[in-house]
Amino acid sequence: MHLDTDLQHTTWTTAEAAEAAGVTTAVIYQWKRRGKIKPVNRRGWPRYRAMDVLRAEQATRQRAGRTHALA
Repeated sequence: MHLDTDLQHTTWTTAEAAEAAGVTTAVIYQWKRRGKIKPVNRRGWPRYRAMDVLRAEQATRQRAGRTHALA
């Protein structure tokens, strides 16, 4: 996935968000339930703002004491 787009306006599906953050779709749903990310659409399948997903991933990584994303 290429991250050279405007992350403030880009939205991702659950699968795209999981791929970009290096987590499973279950983690994306957990973040949603815990209020770490919110879908930006009101209808249809949830879409998440790219910047919100990446911030949630970074915060999770920092809390876990990891300084780099797992490949």
